Amino acid sequence: MLKSLNQHISTEKARNAAMQRIHILMKKGDDHLTAKERKELRELSIAVEHFEDTHYPLPKPTTLTGMIELKMFEMKLKQKEMAGMLDIGEAKFSQILNGKRDPDVDFLKKIYKKLKIDATFILEHV
Repeated sequence: MLKSLNQHISTEKARNAAMQRIHILMKKGDDHLTAKERKELRELSIAVEHFEDTHYPLPKPTTLTGMIELKMFEMKLKQKEMAGMLDIGEAKFSQILNGKRDPDVDFLKKIYKKLKIDATFILEHV
């Protein structure tokens, strides 16, 4: 298995072996893992994530709504919570996401600054 974070998974076979080991460690339960096993689990998880990000990239959103929904997913926020974070009304946010209202400049500035959505992406998809 992986000895340190300096090593990485480079084949599907190695990924599958790492996933089997992760499964075994997770079945034991966090309370029953030694410090060494916790470290191994963390390192394996990071290595598998890196392999999957490299070999199975997810397609990027192609709409402004899609990008906002991705950010909501990444931040684990519900629509109401995202509206609050952006400091806009829930109704307005819902209307923008559902295409019933065009986003205004203030909204676009907020998603640029607070969600760190690329300005070029915003301009191309408004």
